[in-house]
Amino acid sequence: MIDLEVLNQSRRAPVSEGVLDVIAGRWSPRAFSAQPVSTADLTAVFEAAAWAPSSLNEQPWRFLIGRQGDATYAKIFDALVGANQSWAKAAPVLILSVARAAFSNGYGANGYALHDTGAATAYLALQASALGLHAHSMGGFDRQKARDAFSIPDAFEIGAVTALGYLGDPDMLSEALRARETAPRTRRPLAETVFTEWEIAATL
Repeated sequence: MIDLEVLNQSRRAPVSEGVLDVIAGRWSPRAFSAQPVSTADLTAVFEAAAWAPSSLNEQPWRFLIGRQGDATYAKIFDALVGANQSWAKAAPVLILSVARAAFSNGYGANGYALHDTGAATAYLALQASALGLHAHSMGGFDRQKARDAFSIPDAFEIGAVTALGYLGDPDMLSEALRARETAPRTRRPLAETVFTEWEIAATL
């Protein structure tokens, strides 16, 4: 059995000095423990999400939360593709995010709704990390199936599904997923993403 504390430390991002510890320690596992998430911790992660920035303070995000064994969890799980079901079935919490597609003040379409909902989800994930939890967001699910299962109005766009819980033993995963779970984490160098002109790297 893999030492989970050692694994968690090994998956810390090799970040530059000054980057917040909670960011360096956040990663997206696929192996989850069956340990339930407390109501207090769930409240904290959604409270954190609520304080994400949004265009005109619209707060377009809505979250459907399912706990292992309840009907909401079953509906979200049923919408996942098989590859994600194979590991997400162990997560004690599944969350479906949706975004209101228009401004509530009559300003018309909100082109930033999904962007802002993603920001809220990032806040949720960082708060989870600070509490010793992990979140793994995924796009591999049937959006129409999720919409139909919850009767989500057309005025809302479907976002992503996020698994939430405590780190579990990677040995429960397939060989391929286990290798990904324990591989070194990487990101593109900043010179490939931070520009002063298109594809001209900024000097930082």
